[in-house]
Amino acid sequence: MTSWAEFEKAEPEFAATVRERFGMYKHHVLGTVRRDGAPRLSGLEADFRFEQMWLGMMPGSLKARDLLRDPRFSIFANPGEGAEMEHGDVRVSGRAVEVVDDAVKGGYAAETNPPEPFHLFRVELEEVSRMGVEGEEMVIRVWRPGAPVRTIRRGNDGAPAREEG
Repeated sequence: MTSWAEFEKAEPEFAATVRERFGMYKHHVLGTVRRDGAPRLSGLEADFRFEQMWLGMMPGSLKARDLLRDPRFSIFANPGEGAEMEHGDVRVSGRAVEVVDDAVKGGYAAETNPPEPFHLFRVELEEVSRMGVEGEEMVIRVWRPGAPVRTIRRGNDGAPAREEG
């Protein structure tokens, strides 16, 4: 697992693209794992500050209970209106680590003024991806800790996808 700060240091351009994409809209879609193993999708705001990506939520919310039981998640940035994919689709996956340190939570609350009480989770990255259209091709960029960004291109002509290297 990797923190947002480590991701930014390893891949600054890609991190900036992803962060900008999340900044275009306030609400995004969080995927968590329910107690029975089924997926749950919930609306969520993602926040970037103190060199980290944060998830805040109301205590007792189903998504918070999901993350406390099983920290795996995926967040899909709000795609916006239409299907043009002008800015691409962006997804961040990993584990949500609950912040219990009062000083950290207090610093976060001082800057964001969330409704109290609240759960605060720090994102630990497992995968970051962006999918977009360039010309006639679908272009997928994927980053995982310890590896450079992979770029995969795929046309609509039936030819196999090809990875740039």
